[in-house]
Amino acid sequence: MKRTILLFAVLTFFFSATAEATPRRQSGKETKVLEQMVDRSLDLSRKQAIFLAETMLPMENKLPRTYQDDKLRVTDYTAWTSGFFPGVLWLLYDVFRDEQLLHYARHFTDIVEPAKNVRSHHDVGFMIYNSAGQAYRLTGEPHYLDVIKTASESLISRYNPSVGAIRSWDWNSKWKYPVIIDNMMNLEMLCFTSYETGNPGFLEIARKHADTTMKNHFRDDYSTWHVVSYDPETGAPHAKNTHQGFSDGSAWARGQAWGLYGYVMMYRETKDPSYLEQARNIASFLIDHPNMPEDMVPYWDFDAPCIPDDVRDASAAAIMASALLELSELDKSRDSKIWYKTAVKQLVSLSSEQYQASYGTNGGFILKHCTGFKPAGSEVDVPLSYADYYYIEALIRLRKLL
Repeated sequence: MKRTILLFAVLTFFFSATAEATPRRQSGKETKVLEQMVDRSLDLSRKQAIFLAETMLPMENKLPRTYQDDKLRVTDYTAWTSGFFPGVLWLLYDVFRDEQLLHYARHFTDIVEPAKNVRSHHDVGFMIYNSAGQAYRLTGEPHYLDVIKTASESLISRYNPSVGAIRSWDWNSKWKYPVIIDNMMNLEMLCFTSYETGNPGFLEIARKHADTTMKNHFRDDYSTWHVVSYDPETGAPHAKNTHQGFSDGSAWARGQAWGLYGYVMMYRETKDPSYLEQARNIASFLIDHPNMPEDMVPYWDFDAPCIPDDVRDASAAAIMASALLELSELDKSRDSKIWYKTAVKQLVSLSSEQYQASYGTNGGFILKHCTGFKPAGSEVDVPLSYADYYYIEALIRLRKLL
């Protein structure tokens, strides 16, 4: 109860009509409350991650994905989510320098490593860059760089210059060359590999993909389709659909968050002003949407049919918060205060009892009330490994700004 009162006080300050504070200029009292929230949430995350790692150790070559119906749901390295739990461990090791976290981070990163050779879908960036990428950032060990290079080669094998984008999936016959908005998240690995190796080809493909997506994936209001399929010979789009959203014309919440994060990241990596403008416009669509709840944790789809009684997606809020904090640092315009305050409100919400699990519960995951694939009835109102990853990343980003 005390935590709820303190967090409510922060929300009242940040979103009162009279609050004129700019980022990192809130009063000392509000800063102190935020620091306590971040430190407490990161410490809980550390304990939960160790709890989950110890639960997973007897399961050979398995990685956690969710906790549903009182059962831990696990995967092998081939799942698109495989890199997130190792990434969680690396992010927390960066904060705490705990040798136990380091040991577990290495162990689970080793399990994911074979994904570097995956060429059957686009998710190799998620799988490898969030695991081996974090490992290389924190250890500098050449082996991890070799893994990233191999994964980048695997990813660009799916690039078609006629389309100007990396193909996402191969499995649905109604799509000739499907590209999903999630694919923007894999481009960071290509940018890194280009800068690290001096080979401009990886960066060129990343930029072409971002440009093609910006041209064809977004509606006039800067919401995004989930799937755009192209003619592989002409490069022209022939279908614009959803797969995980409510309808082809709806705004699937996590897809909007992927788009925001992707263009913030691409602006950071390239300083191309068109990417910044795209990120700004996506942010405005999200923040100003009439169906965005008061606590800024989106419904699973902004056009979901049962709002306000539909399920939320805490993963979308975590991704969005992390992206907005970075955007507030990259662009010091007047809007930076709005982005910062929105991200803080999201993190305050996610750090409340409503969304944050208690130690030893929730299967060892940190956040509750995430939605993976509602139209299929899959992973609805459950914890998800990628929600935890972006939540921790956002907490760390906020910690650096306080």
